[in-house]
Amino acid sequence: MASLNVVGNLGEYLREQRRNAQLSLRQLAEAAGVSNPYLSQIERGLRKPSAEVLQQVAKALRISAETLYVRAGILDAERERDDVETRAVILADPSLNERQKQVLLQIYDSFRHENGTSDHRAGGDDDHGSDSDAKPSTT
Repeated sequence: MASLNVVGNLGEYLREQRRNAQLSLRQLAEAAGVSNPYLSQIERGLRKPSAEVLQQVAKALRISAETLYVRAGILDAERERDDVETRAVILADPSLNERQKQVLLQIYDSFRHENGTSDHRAGGDDDHGSDSDAKPSTT
């Protein structure tokens, strides 16, 4: 089963990171705020932790939570990173107003969907406007 393989690889990776940090299983469990048996099950590939637990463990290990998300199969590394970076650049552009940013994100999502690369997310606050908001002004 592919998902068990992903979980197993995550567990092996976590064990390696814990050992590199010179932490016992008990120390890491305490630092991450999870139970010792639960963390042991994660390391042995018996449990698939939530994104929240992975974030706590990453913080305790002082490693990137995104790395753990990818290892756990929660994120597709390259595609997700590109998507996040593109969205961040659009949202950070001071020369665009909020409506323009949302329209640009909607167009970006539609192109990703058309190309078969969009697996989540709509263009942000879709419930705050209608499709007519996306049409450019003719004046």
